[in-house]
Amino acid sequence: MSKYEIILYWSEEDNAYIAEVPELAGCMADGPTAKEALHNVETVIQEWIETAAELGRSIPEPRGRLRYA
Repeated sequence: MSKYEIILYWSEEDNAYIAEVPELAGCMADGPTAKEALHNVETVIQEWIETAAELGRSIPEPRGRLRYA
């Protein structure tokens, strides 16, 4: 489980829960339930970090303030 802050909300437009990681630009996932969106975003966080490392980009340290809001 990552230590990055996650913002979780319902999107009427997408008809799904959206989980965004503000510290990692463009890092987000969705799911039909809040639990699934959180699970999916953990996978996307790992993929974001792996891709950034492969491309030699900096990876922000987690602020660790909130697990999700």
